[in-house]
Amino acid sequence: MNDNDEKMLDTYRSFLLISELAKEESLSQRELAQRLGIALGLVNSYIKNLVTKGYVRVKNFPKNRYGYLLTPQGVAEKSRLAYQHLRYFTNLYTTTRQDYLSLFRELSAAKVRKIAFCGVDEVTEIAYLSLLETDLSLVAVMDDEVAGADFFGLRVVSLANGVLSGYQGVILTSLKKGDILKDQLRRLGVSRKEIYSASEAGYAGTPEEATLTMQEGRE
Repeated sequence: MNDNDEKMLDTYRSFLLISELAKEESLSQRELAQRLGIALGLVNSYIKNLVTKGYVRVKNFPKNRYGYLLTPQGVAEKSRLAYQHLRYFTNLYTTTRQDYLSLFRELSAAKVRKIAFCGVDEVTEIAYLSLLETDLSLVAVMDDEVAGADFFGLRVVSLANGVLSGYQGVILTSLKKGDILKDQLRRLGVSRKEIYSASEAGYAGTPEEATLTMQEGRE
C-alpha cells in the first residue's frame, strides 16, 4: 500500500468513526474499535485528533463509558468526509481490483488452486470479481460477524469452520479488519505462509518468506 492509499484509508477510517460518534451513543473506545474493526490504540488516536480539531466534545459516563457529541464544525467535517469517502471508493475499486488480480495470478503460477476468503466487507466483492478472471476456486468464505449469510452462492462460515475447508491459501479480503483477522487465523493454527494479502503484495509475512512460499507452490 503506497502513501496515497494510506491517506485514503485514513480518511475512510475517520469517516467511519465520526459517523459512529454522530449517533451520540454511550460507548467505550473498545466497543468503537470492535465496530470499526481497527485497533483500540487507533481509535484513541483518532478521537484525540477529532477533539483537538474541535470536531467532537466528550462527555463522561460511569464505568469508563463516554458520550461523543459532534460540534457544528464536526457536522461540517462529516459532510466533507462523506464526499472524500465517495472519491475513495472510486479509487479503491480500481486499485483493489488490480491488486487482487495480480495476487491471484501469482498464486495460480505457484500451482495454488483452492483458496478461501477471510473477511466480508466492501472489498470482498471486488476480490471476487478479480477471482473470476483466474483459474482459482473459492472453497470457503469466512467471517464470524456475518456467518450464515450468502456470498455469491457460498454460505459464509465462522473462522473456526473456514479453516477446515481444504484451501491452499487464505486471502484477507477485508479493508477494515485485515490485521485482526490475520491474528485470529494465526490463533486458530493457520500458518503465516498460508495467509495472503493483496494490500501487502501477496503473502502477509516477511518478504523473504513470501518469495519462498510462492516458489514452493502447494499442490
